[in-house]
Amino acid sequence: MALDIDWVRGQFPAFSEPSLQDQAFFENAGGSYTARPVIERLTRFYTQRKVQPYGPYEASRLGGEEMNEARARLAAMLGVATDELSFGPSTTQNTYVLAQAFRQFMQPGEAIVVTNQDHEANSGPWRRLEADGIEIREWRVDPATGHLDPAGLDALLDEKVRLVVFPHVSNIVGEINDVAAITALAHAAGAFVCVDGVSYAPHGLPDVGMMGPDIYLFSAYKTYGPHQGIMVIRRALGDLLPNQAHHFNAGPLYKRFTPAGPDHAQVAASAGMADYLEALSAHHGGPKAGAGAARHAHDLMRAHESTQLQPLLDYLSARNSVRLIGPTDAAARAPTVAVELAGPGAAAAAELAGQGIMAEGGNFYGQRPLEAMRIDPDKGVLRLSFVHYTAAAEVDRLIAALDRVL
Repeated sequence: MALDIDWVRGQFPAFSEPSLQDQAFFENAGGSYTARPVIERLTRFYTQRKVQPYGPYEASRLGGEEMNEARARLAAMLGVATDELSFGPSTTQNTYVLAQAFRQFMQPGEAIVVTNQDHEANSGPWRRLEADGIEIREWRVDPATGHLDPAGLDALLDEKVRLVVFPHVSNIVGEINDVAAITALAHAAGAFVCVDGVSYAPHGLPDVGMMGPDIYLFSAYKTYGPHQGIMVIRRALGDLLPNQAHHFNAGPLYKRFTPAGPDHAQVAASAGMADYLEALSAHHGGPKAGAGAARHAHDLMRAHESTQLQPLLDYLSARNSVRLIGPTDAAARAPTVAVELAGPGAAAAAELAGQGIMAEGGNFYGQRPLEAMRIDPDKGVLRLSFVHYTAAAEVDRLIAALDRVL
């Protein structure tokens, strides 16, 4: 069933906001619009439940129940146990805390494999462990395409490697890495796996349980929700790693790696993400709840995005004046499209802004992949990113604007 784009856009108040009219939004990789159920839940929490949760009185009890609801429903959609999902202030912060846990867990001389395709949030914290005697091995991209070849990982794996860290999708390259296959390769060598899913999850929540990584990270504010980092840690690994929270929170798995107290309202509002995905599935004839609804919503999103993305990729591929980074086949990538221009990406973004196109230019915390592909991070790239609520007419408008700017 084709995505009902009018219904979808009706679920996002931004599309009826007067100040945003005549603006086409193409910087979704930096943060998506927020779905109505999330806004409604956040408003309700701040007006009716803004007390310390989990107490015996009604407002407190209901606040705690809403926080539990968010964790349980999102965990089910991701195919993991409820206590394997936790919230933190951001994915960057969650990754930093995990790196500290591994610093205590690992022995000098043991190794971690990182990539030069990652956003710095899933690269820098692990690389810093080198100062503690941990060997850092770099799985490198093809400098022409940005592709991560699994054969390159295979050559780095041995009995010393305890962890392999890589992105589901790079926020620069856009290619979808085969998480299940890479995870199987790492597990066969005795290593744990940490996946940065920030640039994939907005395009449909993945079945983390089926793919098999030990850690999966993404950001709710890029997935139609509030500003929270969402972290899956499978129990087999979580029970091994040292507790990073208060000593009295060492027991519950979902508390062990969140040293700061949770943002009660934002955690509760994250249940609105599940509300939206279930409504999306049900409206299009799919399951009304749980993992089935998430899978149906995922497939609807990906099909719509691929259809809208291919014309943009074809247009950019045909222009000799730009370098399109990543695959030219929409089925192989997310609709996060970076292009190298003759001049700074930020300058082109400024010109597009004058034509009602909201996009960005820069390095997007992706200095390492840019340098690997011989692109000056100071010059950066123009990045054009969208999600399933982007209409075909907006892509046409973008291409017309690019024609004038380029």
